[in-house]
Amino acid sequence: MEKRAVSLLGPVLFLSARVGVGHTAAADAVRSELAARGIPGETVDSYRYAAALFSKVVSDGYIGMVRTVPNVYGYIYDRAERVKEAGGFRVWAAEFTARNLQSLITRMKPSVVVCTHAFSCNAMSAYKRLYNPTLPVVGVVTDFVVHPFWIYENVDAYAVATPEMRGALIERGIEPERIRVDGIPVDMRFADRSRSRDAIRRQLRLPLDRPVVLVMGGGLGLGPVSGTIRALAPLGPDLTVVVIGGRNVRLQRSVLEAAKAFPYETRVLGFVDNVVDYMLASDVLVTKPGGLTTSEALSAELPMILVTPLPGQEERNATYLAQCGAALRPSAGDVAKAVSAVLHDPARAARLRTAAARVRTPNAAAAIADRIARFR
Repeated sequence: MEKRAVSLLGPVLFLSARVGVGHTAAADAVRSELAARGIPGETVDSYRYAAALFSKVVSDGYIGMVRTVPNVYGYIYDRAERVKEAGGFRVWAAEFTARNLQSLITRMKPSVVVCTHAFSCNAMSAYKRLYNPTLPVVGVVTDFVVHPFWIYENVDAYAVATPEMRGALIERGIEPERIRVDGIPVDMRFADRSRSRDAIRRQLRLPLDRPVVLVMGGGLGLGPVSGTIRALAPLGPDLTVVVIGGRNVRLQRSVLEAAKAFPYETRVLGFVDNVVDYMLASDVLVTKPGGLTTSEALSAELPMILVTPLPGQEERNATYLAQCGAALRPSAGDVAKAVSAVLHDPARAARLRTAAARVRTPNAAAAIADRIARFR
């Protein structure tokens, strides 16, 4: 049996953030690829090292805003995008976090630090400026748009999803050789075609004789999930709707209650660790356009219906995916019509899958892992 090489260098430290699960999922996808190369890694929530009040205000404030006043969040996002220099509070928060990261970095002695959230990118830029300018830092952007909060001159490399994002970084002064269009890293299993859809449905106990519509609200269970399944009622009984509600228990309860009035079978799940199986088993996905969820669907070549994007990065994600032909963006009143078009118009569904195959990057995690390995 061939032995895998064991690295004698320090592990790779992944700094994520606890807003949703996408940033951590991206880190774990790359970390898995590094592990296959014999390179150890650890994923850490960077907010643990921020000021307690700042961490709570940012994470809870973000979740609260996107749930209740998304337009306010969009205004803040757009205004921050036009800022050329970091404000005093952002500099203070980054430097405070950098000081707290010293103990972790001293203990771990990482050979590379990988940031999958803009906040951790800012903190590590401050860390390099204050303590160790030679520690390699890699930024992995997890949306189809790059916000200026990601961009720092002393970050050694960036992995981005599109050529347009690379151009935006270059315009902000980042040298072209530091930026590569690798894609958004997702688990390689989303592109795995070794199992048939019927076999996966049998495993999940889903029907083989009717369409399956997957409805997702992200790891936080945000978005108008109850409204979405209500909108599907005109499609009649001949389908199964699977709702993945993430960690939002209140949402799961409300969907279960609402589903009693609808003609089709509804299955309501909480947080699951086998989203890949449900995507590969489904005919269409109805979702908010988070960067990781949509990238997973692209890898699975699963037709997407994008609903109610948050202002800011999700709005940009939706625009990009619709322009690529990989997703539909119906109005709130046309969700059922869009789902029906995918389910009952094979040519329309085929066009969406072809577009997804054209823009997907199922090997992004492996490509990014190879780049990280070269920094060690």
